[in-house]
Amino acid sequence: MAKWTPTHEAPEPLEGPVVATITGGTILWFVLFLVQLPFYGWFDDHGHTWWVWTCLAGAGLGLIGIWYVRGRDAAIKRGAAENQPQESQPQEK
Repeated sequence: MAKWTPTHEAPEPLEGPVVATITGGTILWFVLFLVQLPFYGWFDDHGHTWWVWTCLAGAGLGLIGIWYVRGRDAAIKRGAAENQPQESQPQEK
């Protein structure tokens, strides 16, 4: 088991435009669902209706993902604001 133990530290997680990425992916899944909807009969005839429903499920899960990453982003910003030193207020005499 020792040969599977990593010998170096894990890299820092990449931070980027997470909310925009998840929103774009959700829109893409929903557009794919709408594009396939007129061809539902063909998908049904060939046993591929799961393609249509997979796109709808991706869009639905994407909505949950948007809610999650927006909350995560807000929590990160709140935490960063709390960790910043407060500017000293001049005392009135």
